[in-house]
Amino acid sequence: MYKVLTPELERALRLVQRPVTISTLCKSASETFHHDHQAKPNGVPNIYTPIKDKKTEHSVNDVAMARSLRYLAYIFTALATFWTYDYVRSLHEEWTFLLRSRWNKVKFLYIITRYVPFIVIITELYLTFTPNENPNQCRMLNNIYSCFGVISVTCSDGFFVLRTYALWNNNKIILVAMLSAFLAIVLSFSGIWFTAIATSHVRTSVIPGITGCYRSSRSVQLSMPFLLLFIFALGLVSLTLIRVIHSWRTAKSPLHAVLVKHNIFYYVCSLLISAVNVLMPILTSNSIYHAFFEHFQVFSLAILATRMHLYLWDIDQHAHSSDAVVCISMSDMSPVSPADCTV
Repeated sequence: MYKVLTPELERALRLVQRPVTISTLCKSASETFHHDHQAKPNGVPNIYTPIKDKKTEHSVNDVAMARSLRYLAYIFTALATFWTYDYVRSLHEEWTFLLRSRWNKVKFLYIITRYVPFIVIITELYLTFTPNENPNQCRMLNNIYSCFGVISVTCSDGFFVLRTYALWNNNKIILVAMLSAFLAIVLSFSGIWFTAIATSHVRTSVIPGITGCYRSSRSVQLSMPFLLLFIFALGLVSLTLIRVIHSWRTAKSPLHAVLVKHNIFYYVCSLLISAVNVLMPILTSNSIYHAFFEHFQVFSLAILATRMHLYLWDIDQHAHSSDAVVCISMSDMSPVSPADCTV
């Protein structure tokens, strides 16, 4: 009776019948592995095939969303550093102004403009670095940020309105026209802005270790509020340029000196930042760029407005301490009479 030898037994007999070397053993083991690997039926895992953990697999969209949240964390950290640096750098001038100036409506406006962005920063950092898987909570924090952001932008533009009013020698007609346009812009801006937030999509990351959330809206919804701010800033720049040209022709002074005296550079910076926020949602659909320039406008407008006020207040203090007769109505944004001038 004959026994049927299996392929494994045949290879074993051949090894016994010939000298055994290391190379022979390695070759035999390789043939055995190859045979066993091909002998396995489809769908049956073997010990040589690693088993994939489906829990660790993430889609391309999940990875892109996690990358966006990480970039947002870098952006908000950079903006917080930028704002803190500016605050520390001007701390001496600011506290000198707060301690020496008299209390009035403009000083109260300055405090709101200067310190509301701190609330915006704290809200955004909490939103970015705190684990948050609840879309409703994320939307609520976005609403809080938006409320304080609108307050900050409104107060910052209020300084430019008052400065333009002072440049026009406290002209009541100019003031009524600017305040009417300003009120319409603020109401329209707020309505469009909060409508865009209500209809936006809140996104969070499903990848462990990635915190925060962000919102995404259509490009038209993002552009319209800043288009209104751009139109208003353009109007203020036009009114200021009219006064610059009139002063330049009357005083026969160098044009650069007249521009500096009328703070035209603050107005131009505000106009350019609004223009960037108008164009950015149209040029790209990346929410990272939208968030960066949106926050940058809130912080930069506050810095421009408060810096301009501190600069003019400092000039007013030096003018009153000198022997020249100088009248600057920007020290407290109130009308100046000839009796208030010092010699």
